[in-house]
Amino acid sequence: MSGNDIVKYMTQEIMKYMQLPKDEREQRKSQRKNEKVNRSNRYFGMLPTAFKMFWNGKRKEK
Repeated sequence: MSGNDIVKYMTQEIMKYMQLPKDEREQRKSQRKNEKVNRSNRYFGMLPTAFKMFWNGKRKEK
């Protein structure tokens, strides 16, 4: 992807967002806030979950 393609895509997405009615934008924002996301998964992916599963498995073997 060239730089022009990226700028074009971002411009299109911004224009789509700006053309939405204000109440719909606020509704989307509130939905995102209400969704519970595990912060460790959000910032580090599945690595913390994999480590936790590995650690719990090792403990049970002893």
